[in-house]
Amino acid sequence: MKFLVSVLIALLFLSGCSSKKRVVVMDKDLPSWYQNPQMSNTQSMYAIGEGQNQQDAVANALNSMLSTLGVSISSEFNSKTTVQGGEVESYQKTSTNEVNAKVKQIRVSNYEIINSDDFDFKRYLVEIKSDRKKLFSGLEKELKQKFSTIQSKDKESRKYHALKRLEVYKSFESETRNVRNILIVMHSLKPNFDDTLYLRKLQIVDSQYNNLLSKISFSINTNKDAKNLRAVISNGLTDEKYKINNKRSKNHFKVYISSTTNKAKSYGFNLARSAISITTKDYKGNVVASNKLNITGQATQGTKIAKENVAVKLNTMVKKDGISKVLGLGILKR
Repeated sequence: MKFLVSVLIALLFLSGCSSKKRVVVMDKDLPSWYQNPQMSNTQSMYAIGEGQNQQDAVANALNSMLSTLGVSISSEFNSKTTVQGGEVESYQKTSTNEVNAKVKQIRVSNYEIINSDDFDFKRYLVEIKSDRKKLFSGLEKELKQKFSTIQSKDKESRKYHALKRLEVYKSFESETRNVRNILIVMHSLKPNFDDTLYLRKLQIVDSQYNNLLSKISFSINTNKDAKNLRAVISNGLTDEKYKINNKRSKNHFKVYISSTTNKAKSYGFNLARSAISITTKDYKGNVVASNKLNITGQATQGTKIAKENVAVKLNTMVKKDGISKVLGLGILKR
């Protein structure tokens, strides 16, 4: 009986092993459309891409498609590329990476997915198609909308004080960052395209920030206790290219610094606990920003040195966070 049971167990074990051996996962062949993608022509552009999902695959395909326009794109950016070790291969690789980085910033909305395949785990394949004329029209429409939006924001900002307008102008920098790259692609799609108007608009947008910045000035007033903080705030403003003077204009701002310092000693240290209030007003006397800081200076040589340490700590704060944050202006650093 025991012998029969042992035989049955052995047979079941062997049966299990043989069934496991029969589970074979065959390698999946890439689809023919992916191995032999369609060639772009004068009317349409084609590209393939892969990614962890359809969205990533399409994004890579779009990047690949725009990179095929790289004859003019590469010639535009090669001058900025450094030959590493004198090797042409390295030069071409760096150039290609830079071109890819540029075209990734360009949004393409008119395309269609003509083939797709959820190939295997985290590998999705796509083939896309885009009509050259529609692609050009889409990019041109985007530029028109972009500059129209900027014009509206600029008009709206005219009612703000100069520092708020400066913040608006700063935002234009990110909105127009890829305009020149779009124009290069549009030239590739349509060689006779005249981009003069867009370049002129771009030049105006680029100059708005610096033109306004050059007109803004500050003056600084302090109470007796805050006199040692004046230089810190002044240097922080000039580092950001703001002027320090007493000129009266609609672009002039006054900074008022008030400090109250309490002296103390602790564990052999002299302490200077300063409660600092900073207020910024426009030329009409309206408060445009304010901030309150509590800084404790310390020293072993006396209270005077401890108070100087307050200025040192405030300077560190300005260097780290920027003068705008310290004053509570909220404008972006540049």
